[in-house]
Amino acid sequence: MLREILAITGKPGLFKIVSQGNKMLVVEDLQTKKRFPAYTRDKVVSLGDISMYTDSGDKPLGEILDLVYAHNEGKAIDVKGLVKEGKLREEFEAILPDFDKERVYDNDIKKLFTWYNILISSGMTKFTKEEATEEDSEEK
Repeated sequence: MLREILAITGKPGLFKIVSQGNKMLVVEDLQTKKRFPAYTRDKVVSLGDISMYTDSGDKPLGEILDLVYAHNEGKAIDVKGLVKEGKLREEFEAILPDFDKERVYDNDIKKLFTWYNILISSGMTKFTKEEATEEDSEEK
């Protein structure tokens, strides 16, 4: 599921792959639903390829998003409030206690929480591959 969701450097938000063309992808903004081309010169990263550092190795973003979803009971996170109060790291530590405190920066946590809010507002609730596979088999 996260494989088709993209982050594009220089553009805020998250995008879904709609189609592929010659040397470009047609993507749709998850929030505004506007479509536009993303060219080969744009730095495009699939959320399925992202992981975060933990003390026991790298943890895939999908697993972390599932932990965030469970911790917040599917509700949005007040990212601005956490940043203002300086409790961003505290909140993340409650979700993932073994994250690497030296290699995971506040901006990484802020981006994770912002992406989480975008994904749940788009109706996504399952982030790991195993759960997406089960969901796909239920639809068939």
